[in-house]
This record gives sequence, C-alpha cells and structure tokens, in this order.
Amino acid sequence: MRRRSKKTSKQSYFPCEIEKLEKDLKDGFFKSSADFTVKKFEHENKRIFIAFLNYMVEKDQIFKHITEVILQSNTEWDTKALENNIPISGSETRESVKDIGLDMLKGYVAIYIENDDACVTYPVPQLKERQPERAETESLIFGPKISFTESIQTNLNIIHWRLDNPSLVTEKFIIGNEIPSEVRLIYLKDIADDENINEMRNRLNKLQTDDVLESSVLTQYVEDNSYSIFPQLYVTELPDRFCYELKEGKLGVIVDKSSSAIIAPTNFFSFFESTEDLYTRWNMGSFIRLMRLVAMFLSITLTPLYVAALTFHYEIIPTALLVSLGHSRSRVPFPPLLEALILEFLIELIREAGARLPTKVGQTMGIVGGIVVGQAVVQAGFTSNILIIIVALSALASFTVPSYLMGSAIRIIRFPLIIMAGLWGFIGLFYSYAFILIHVLKQKSLKRPYFVPIYPFRPKDIDNSIFRIPFLKSNYRAYSNMPKKIKRFEEPSRQKKEDIDE
Repeated sequence: MRRRSKKTSKQSYFPCEIEKLEKDLKDGFFKSSADFTVKKFEHENKRIFIAFLNYMVEKDQIFKHITEVILQSNTEWDTKALENNIPISGSETRESVKDIGLDMLKGYVAIYIENDDACVTYPVPQLKERQPERAETESLIFGPKISFTESIQTNLNIIHWRLDNPSLVTEKFIIGNEIPSEVRLIYLKDIADDENINEMRNRLNKLQTDDVLESSVLTQYVEDNSYSIFPQLYVTELPDRFCYELKEGKLGVIVDKSSSAIIAPTNFFSFFESTEDLYTRWNMGSFIRLMRLVAMFLSITLTPLYVAALTFHYEIIPTALLVSLGHSRSRVPFPPLLEALILEFLIELIREAGARLPTKVGQTMGIVGGIVVGQAVVQAGFTSNILIIIVALSALASFTVPSYLMGSAIRIIRFPLIIMAGLWGFIGLFYSYAFILIHVLKQKSLKRPYFVPIYPFRPKDIDNSIFRIPFLKSNYRAYSNMPKKIKRFEEPSRQKKEDIDE
C-alpha cells in the first residue's frame, strides 16, 4: 500500500529540475560515496531520474521491473502512473530530499519525473540474511531449537507462523535520529493489558537517541531503573519463549538487525524459567525451577560464608572440619578475604577468556585452564583446596540460570558480598542480603511489581512462576500480567462415575 509522507515544511521541495535533485542528494547524503548511481533518460518528452546505491539494491530488479517497464510503455509517466504501473510493492511518495536519502540508505531506488510534485521510492534491497539456526545462548534439550535472526522480516515471519491468531498486532516505530532502525511492538490485543501497551508505546515514542544497536541496548533505554544491576526486561533469542509469553498477556519488542527480542513486563522469577520446563513433565519442571532458585542462593552464599566463618566466626565450624581447614590453609599467606577475591577473579577471567575464544578452543580453555591453574595455585600456596571446591560450586550454581543477564548479575553480586563478609563477618553479610532484598522489592518492570508473586503476595500466580502444575489444572493466566482474558480454557467437568449395578 502506498503511504504519503508528511511534509517537513510548509513548502514542498518539488517540483524541481533533475540536476538540482541530483546535486542536493549528493551534497546532503552521498558526497563521499562512490556507489551513488544516477540514471537519466528521456521518454515521451519527459526526463526521468533514477537513483540508487550500487551495493544496496538488486540491479536486475531495477532493470526488469522499473527501467524496462518505463521504456517499453507508452504511458504518460507521472507520480500516479508510477505508483499504478511499477510492479513492486511498498512504494513511498516523498516530498523532501531528506526522506529520499534515508530511503536510499535502506535499499530503495528513487524515481522522479522532472517537474513533478513528488518523488517515488521503491524497496529493492540486496539482502544477505542469515538463515534461522540453533539457539546458542539459550540452549534446549527438548522443544524447538530455532532462534531469531538479524532480519526483522524473517523474525516477523517466524512469529506469525507460530502465532496464527487474528488478534496479533505489530505496531511499527522508527527510532534513531542519525541511524533510524525499525522497531516493532507485538502483542495479542484480545489478551494483553491496555495499560501495559500504552506504557511501552509511550516509552518508545519518547525515546531520543542517535541509533539503537540491538535489543539489549533498547532495554537499557526503556527499562524502569537503568541503574539497577538486575535486568527488568527479558531478552530472548527463542521464538517459542517469545510467543509463549505473548499468549500469557505480555508484550514483545523486536528490533531490526537484532537476533534477540524483548519481553515485558517480567518479574524476578521469570529469569529462572525456561520453556524447556513446559516440555517436560510438571513434576520434573517444578523440581528444575526450584533447583535453579536454590542454586542462585548457594552461588551468592557459599564463598561469602567461607570468608566470614574463617575471619570472624571459627566457632560455627565443626572441629573435624576446622582441623582440615587449618591444614589446608597452613601455607596460604593471604587472609581469607584476599584469597577468595583472587580465586573468584581467576574464575571470572577463565570464563571470560573461554567465552571470547572460538567455540572448540574456548571449551578446551575452560576445562584445561580450570584444572591446570587451580592445581597450580593450590600447590603454590596461594589458596586452599576447600576454597577451590567452594568457588567451583558457586560458579556452577550461577551457570544454571537460563538468562545470561541474570546469571552475570549474580556473579557480580558475589564480589561485594565477599568484601562485606571479610570486613564485618555475618553482620556485614546479613546487611548486604537485606539491602539486596529491599532493592529487588522496590524494582518495577513496566510499572508492574518486580518480585511478584512473593511481593505483593499472589498465591494464584505461584504455579506460573516458582513451580509448575499439570496443564489440565493450569487454566488461569498469571494475574500479575493483568491479561484481559484471565482464563486459558474452561476447566473440564469431572466425569460422573457410572453405577456399577447398571
């Protein structure tokens, strides 16, 4: 469908001569570009101007569907005739040089009939898209393995394929003053709450920035508290996770040239959920979710507890273990605080190095580096065997979190907790836990409570976050999402027992 752009000034740039349009486009956008290509020819006593960027367009389509059509037709060409006869969809009618230049940077070809009142642009981009592949960051054992790609058109195709629902809405936004990017707000209008939709829509409309590099960058612009270490919006590369959350009444946002999508609003416990929990049996899914929460608590507790006990609270350590600890630390020249910080930093160094190296080399680096370096620091007397075990368990526990952003936040929190435990023992540790809890309770996600269903306490939402119940019993969506349709389905009536005598 043709769309006419709004005039940028009271007086339109057109009509004008072809030479003036060419000069203004070159001076304003393509002065340093050797790929700015202009074709000028005369047909039926009218001069026609065609401009495009050589590396951005499919030149075969320009010749076949534009140039050839114009030259072989006896039509008296003008803007309206172009719109009706050029067999390419998605045309735009532009009345300013700025709009024409921005279109050309996206892979459009500009066509202007001299002294006409507007210019028409057609999309003929030369796209080199990555095909949907297996998800890397959020790997699954059960369920769909496909992930989003960098093409917004491919991602929209995947979403529509998975959600064949007439109430699916995709609102388009253009964000970025210098490098505009297409952003889509996606939701099911029959389920999603209007307040959530309006809030996200307002945040996207008010956003002023030069460009949006990626979905993770957009979350930092639109989240409620950008100073918090905890992520307040969920970023996923899995279409099945994205579509499942839409069906629960949440909103989704996708960004062009980004291989991940945003889910909002979300809560703290959503970062410990995985769609794989849905594909396994309910009791196994519940166990795995609870295990992740316990692992998160152990990850931020074990090393600080070790430091606090050895620095201030020897009395809580059993005698047999105290002897073993004393023997293990007899050659360590550092206090427990410095010892723990060195080892935690070493673990993070190995993890970061393994993540940045190629996949096969990175796996080898993580295994060999952990074994070799760990054994070496123990033999050199820099740390004890017991602390090696504790730090390794803490690191493993943090890796159980499905969300990379939440897992990173948990690993970073360990460092201030270790410092507080080394300076003030259990008192400093408990003050730190209280500060973290208060901070989490105060957070919002799209102005919705972040720590639901615990605070505010909503017992009916617990089965949608902390653990699972059988699907036949889970016929209510989470109240915290404020969905228009709270019921997923009507609970099946219990079959009446047949009379045995009959």
